[in-house]
Order: sequence, then C-alpha cells, then structure tokens
Amino acid sequence: MARNVRLSLVQMRDAGSPTKCIEAACGWIGQAADHGAQVVCLQELVAGPYPCQSEDHCNFDYAEPIPGPSVDAISAVAKKHEVVVVVPLFERRAPGLYHNTVAVIDADGSLAGTYRKMHIPDDPLFYEKFYFTPGDLGFTPVRTRYATLGVGICWDQWFPEAARLFALAGAEILLYPTAIGWIDEEKEEFGSGQHDAWQTSMRAHAIANGLWLGAANRVGIEGRLEFWGASFIASPRGEVVARGDHHSDCLVTADCALDEIDVVRTHWPFLRDRRIDAYQGLLRRWIGEGAVGQ
Repeated sequence: MARNVRLSLVQMRDAGSPTKCIEAACGWIGQAADHGAQVVCLQELVAGPYPCQSEDHCNFDYAEPIPGPSVDAISAVAKKHEVVVVVPLFERRAPGLYHNTVAVIDADGSLAGTYRKMHIPDDPLFYEKFYFTPGDLGFTPVRTRYATLGVGICWDQWFPEAARLFALAGAEILLYPTAIGWIDEEKEEFGSGQHDAWQTSMRAHAIANGLWLGAANRVGIEGRLEFWGASFIASPRGEVVARGDHHSDCLVTADCALDEIDVVRTHWPFLRDRRIDAYQGLLRRWIGEGAVGQ
C-alpha cells in the first residue's frame, strides 16, 4: 500500500504577543487539517518575535518549559484534528539554561519527541549564542503516526553532516523551521544571492539523501530584519513542489509520496556508494597543511 503524507508548512508573521502567536498558529493548524494535512510544521520560535537581534536579558521572558503553555495548547489542537505538529519554541530547561527547541506533537496530542538546535549562530542581528545553549540530543529522528521526521532548526539547515545523520537514522522527511531574512542595508546587493543559496543548500540535502524536505520560514518585518518567507517543500529529487511568496502569511502544502524515497535512492545510490572507511577526517576541525591537533 502506497504511503503518502500531506505536509503543510505555516508561514506567518509575529502576531504581537505569545498568546496571539499561539492562537494564530492553532488557527493555521486547523486550516491545514481541513485541507487534509497530516503533518504541520510551524516556524522557528513561533510563540513570539525573533528575540536575537540584540543581547537583551528581558527577552528571556519569552522562554517556557516543555511541556508548557504553548505545547499544551497545540497538543489539544493536534489531538482534535489528528495531525502531527512540529512546534519550535524558546525552551526554559532550568534556571539559566535555555535552548532553541522543537517539540514534535503526535496525532494523539502526545509529545512524540524533542530536538534542540545543535548549531548556534552569532552574526549581526542573529545573536543566538547569547540566548541558547547548543543542543545535546543529537540528530535523532522522531517517529510519528504518519512519518519519521528529522527536524533541524534554521542554522542547522546549512550543514550537510546533520542532514546525512538524520537520513542514516531513518528520517523520511527533513524539516527545518526557520527565521531567516534580509538586513536592510544588505538586501539590494546581496538579497537575491542569499535567498538562492538558502534554498539551494536544502535542495541539495534532499537530493544527497533522497528525502522529502520542508523549510517553514517567518515572514514580515521585525526591527531591522525582513524575514523573506518563501517557505518551500522539495522532493527527494530536489524539485521545489510548493513554495510561498516573500511577504504573505500562508500555508505551503504538498503530498509527499514516501515510497519515492526507495525509488530515488535506487536510481541515485549515494548511500550505497559512500566510502565510510575513508571519512575519518570529518571528525577533525581542519586537516589542511599546517593543521595542529583536531
């Protein structure tokens, strides 16, 4: 029997408060379910604005435990509609210990698993190292009613090693909830290339690993950042099968034929031809001339 999963990505702007953000997210989940979605992926740090444009201790007030208010509210909606929901949150793990985390809610409303962002950026207007401790759960896929999901978060989407580890551990769909956008003074010169590189990098992950892939991005202007939206779903061949625009709150939906994974990997046998005996250098920081230690 063919395995097909309808995937919906929610692309939305900050609604103004955590309560309003979660209410909006729940509304989008309901709409997605009404259109047959079985897996719904929300955007990075969905319960508030993107807090990392400055190093401000007040922004830690956006953090919450998992389970907590947002997970509880979305779990009820997931159970009602029998959908799997990927919920990215600012996690308060313990006093003084915070993560950029995804909670995966199964179709019965239970917590199927979590992922903590492994790669933490520190760039202008993306000062995440001030807020988030690097993840400690590894690249472990989450099994749900409809599919096994490999979920990374934003900066993780640039690293082929992470995508490969998710794939080798059995992921069928790679998901990357995201908060990426243009800085005002850079957009005219670099904007097109930045967006193209972002999409190309993830399409390459889909191709190299023979998996379905979805990236759910924020949209709208927050401070000096214009989140560029353009959430998209790619096939195991790297084809962009659905995409949002750069400015609208919307759903991006596609049917993912999971049986295609075997077909594509059989015709493009990258996993078969990997030289696992020759990749020891990947465990070193640098192996070029003059390298010292690891």
